[in-house]
Amino acid sequence: MKRASQPQPDPAAFIRANLPILPVPSVPEILLHQAGPASGLWRLAGRAEADPPPYWAYPWAGGAVLARHLLDRPEMVSGRRVLDLGAGSGLVAIAAAKAGAATVTAIDIDANAIAAIGLNAAINGVNIVAWAADIIEHQPPATDLLVVGDLFYDPSLAARVTAFLRRCQASGIEVLIGDPERAYLPQGELRRIATHAVADFGAGTGRGGVQAGVFSLRQ
Repeated sequence: MKRASQPQPDPAAFIRANLPILPVPSVPEILLHQAGPASGLWRLAGRAEADPPPYWAYPWAGGAVLARHLLDRPEMVSGRRVLDLGAGSGLVAIAAAKAGAATVTAIDIDANAIAAIGLNAAINGVNIVAWAADIIEHQPPATDLLVVGDLFYDPSLAARVTAFLRRCQASGIEVLIGDPERAYLPQGELRRIATHAVADFGAGTGRGGVQAGVFSLRQ
């Protein structure tokens, strides 16, 4: 007899119960729900092949370096509309809001990430509009600044993201990329703006973390 599958837990309730609120390494001004060894994240993330990996449950270097940069340089976002692409936990979106952005939108393909962003925004006392979508084949969004961290880990995705960012730049949107120089980062098309030592999930806990960069697209 086939065993009935367990119902999927409510994302927000699961995150509150199982992912403790912790300061982000390298960005302690921001608190996030973060997964640990005992979180049982598989119960929320799902096991089907089409289920997106739960990248949102951990702070990654690309997001951390962008968040650090925006908090240290609030003039980059003050009074501007900001869109965080592949927002994950909402780390960069929260940093933009804290730095004085007029409006902040966070977009991710994972509905569980959207639940996490709502909770994390509330923890940090900021307002973020978050929605689940894949927009990189669409027309450029209505925003002044587009920020993207950690989306260059897969060759096909990296190519799609780069083409989208080029279209955004051509429409007048400023683009900022945060990345610890992963394999498929198109470095020949980028200009380095800053470098910060930040922690990266899976890179160990050595002093100083990894050297991650903030980049803009070359004209």
